[in-house]
Amino acid sequence: FAETNITISKSHQMMQVDSDYGSYQWPVSTARRGYYTPTGTFHPYSLQPMHYSRKFDNAPMPHSIFFHGGYAIHATPHTGNLGRPASHGCVRLSPSHAATLYSIVKHDQEGTTIRIVP
Repeated sequence: FAETNITISKSHQMMQVDSDYGSYQWPVSTARRGYYTPTGTFHPYSLQPMHYSRKFDNAPMPHSIFFHGGYAIHATPHTGNLGRPASHGCVRLSPSHAATLYSIVKHDQEGTTIRIVP
């Protein structure tokens, strides 16, 4: 079956996606000062087209890909912050990139690996 590899660099605030559906490199936002984005190797365990954060004022999290506890990769309307740390710990993408990633992972959830490096 297909294999999708997602690598997120916290120091570069970039995501690299390599899949049978194409390769992409996108700016992201991970945790800002005072918050934490976990590092390590993860696998998506829940995909939700629209999730609302119970932890942060019901904030909308479109195209959520949950990979560790309450941590997810999801779309953000705050695209001006992409490329620098700005989140409460989730990995934020622009809405169009999040939609693309969501459809890739949806087709290949079993074969998807998410690596988050410092």
